[in-house]
Amino acid sequence: MKKAAFLALATTCLMSAGTAFTPAMAQEEDSPWLVRLRGINVMPDESSTVSAGGAARVDNSFVPELDITYFWSKHWSTELILAVTNHNVRAEGTALGDLDLGDKWLLPPTLTLQYNFAPDADIRPYVGAGVNYTIFFGGDAGQLDSVKYDDGFGFALQAGVDFMLDDNWGINLDVKRLWLNTDVNLNSGLATADVDLDPWILGAGLSYRF
Repeated sequence: MKKAAFLALATTCLMSAGTAFTPAMAQEEDSPWLVRLRGINVMPDESSTVSAGGAARVDNSFVPELDITYFWSKHWSTELILAVTNHNVRAEGTALGDLDLGDKWLLPPTLTLQYNFAPDADIRPYVGAGVNYTIFFGGDAGQLDSVKYDDGFGFALQAGVDFMLDDNWGINLDVKRLWLNTDVNLNSGLATADVDLDPWILGAGLSYRF
């Protein structure tokens, strides 16, 4: 009888311990939040139609980028990409000659939906697709009195990989392609341009999973 009572008590204690252990295990699961800080090279792959002839030329820009990612499940996440870039712009071969159009600041927040192929591995590749909205601001008009750029939406594709150093820190490599179009107005209608910027964005930096 004593043996049976002991076995019953032991079984009850083990079941209670198992129940108490479950929440503790849940607390050890990965946080849904991940951040990445990268250095990015923004390389416009521009094409244009200019009313005065010629073509628009936009230079590259190297800037920091902050990305905030939320994991809805092990494999699916969304990422908000934040950066501000500055580019010098020229119009070459126009009827007015080569024109310095000054520089312009771009704020291109981008939201992508990502699929993570191996979320628990040491090497974690992912792909993403989403939308971008680019805001043009600041800068100067170069040789002209005014240069106005229209803000607009575009599409984005992304691929990258995290090489995990431990449970939290990783080294990140990332490439994105944005499809971005803007209408440009020079000197209040003296000339206009339809410009596809379509930049490639190459990035490298650190990732941290909370």
